[in-house]
Amino acid sequence: MINLDAYFDRIAYDGSRTATLDTLRTVHALHPTAIAFENLTPLLGQTVSLELADIEAKLVTGGRGGYCFEQNRLFQAALEAMGFRIVPLAARVLWNPSPVAMPPRSHMLLLVELAGERWIADVGFGGITLTAPLRLEAGTVQQTPHEAFRLDVLESGNWLLRAQLGETWRDVYRFDLAPQFDMDYAVSNFYVNKHPTSPFVSNLMLARATESERHTLLNGKLGCYGSGSSSHRELTSVLELRQTLEQVFRIRLPDAAGLVTGAELDAVLARCLDAT
Repeated sequence: MINLDAYFDRIAYDGSRTATLDTLRTVHALHPTAIAFENLTPLLGQTVSLELADIEAKLVTGGRGGYCFEQNRLFQAALEAMGFRIVPLAARVLWNPSPVAMPPRSHMLLLVELAGERWIADVGFGGITLTAPLRLEAGTVQQTPHEAFRLDVLESGNWLLRAQLGETWRDVYRFDLAPQFDMDYAVSNFYVNKHPTSPFVSNLMLARATESERHTLLNGKLGCYGSGSSSHRELTSVLELRQTLEQVFRIRLPDAAGLVTGAELDAVLARCLDAT
């Protein structure tokens, strides 16, 4: 059982704990502003645990972030503790070009059933993660605190999530409504966490939303998006990269928690800067 008080402290939420749409929207907006998307654990060669206690220790009390399986497992536990009915789902990522026509189910998202309606919730998709739940409704443009999104119906009961960037609609991921189980995520997590071709083991990736902006980091490339404008700059030193992780993305570095030495972390960060 999740420590709901600690989770709410982490995301700075002090509102109702009743399973209503207003509660869902508020918590969904706060989570990705407080808990960054980040992949330092696989990048350091460590194992990403999907046990709820380990996720809480890392993301809630440990001041860290995580990727989709950690983020949405934590969010699922919090919502269920408040009385929401959740169906865990899996998606095939289309956001970045894939060398295969049908990429694997490597992303976790949630279906929330509330008052006779169904909603998609997802706090773990990096730089374009949802900051509001979306009604499971085909063809309707739905505005969030950041971008507009749309859900389209595909063949055989599949759905396509699309995001509007300027005048362009981009595919995010496709999914169906088949419930997923812990072992399904364990298999996908092992690939994302350990396989040598997984981008999570070779590139530093972070994202955090604010009330009106999105901050992203790929190796040493820092981006900021919001209100129709964007800015980019390249970080040039390990010290600058460390400061960015702590100040922009608000994560507690793993060497501060005694998980790795400072020298080990600096070596990995230097390698990421070289890859920029």
